[in-house]
Amino acid sequence: MDPQEYDEIIRHLVRIAAHQDTINEDQRVFNQQLIEVSQDIKTTLADIKTLLAHMIRPADNGRDA
Repeated sequence: MDPQEYDEIIRHLVRIAAHQDTINEDQRVFNQQLIEVSQDIKTTLADIKTLLAHMIRPADNGRDA
């Protein structure tokens, strides 16, 4: 392999590595967004459970549901 081919391979590998860094950062941002959405869903579910508990009194035993 001549030096020019070697240099071209190295340049190509550097471009690949840089692109992978961009992909990894995008994935980290996406994962953080998913975590935030998941937390919002858990909060909403807890609120719904609280509302249902207040709407359906234990003495009714679910008859009004």
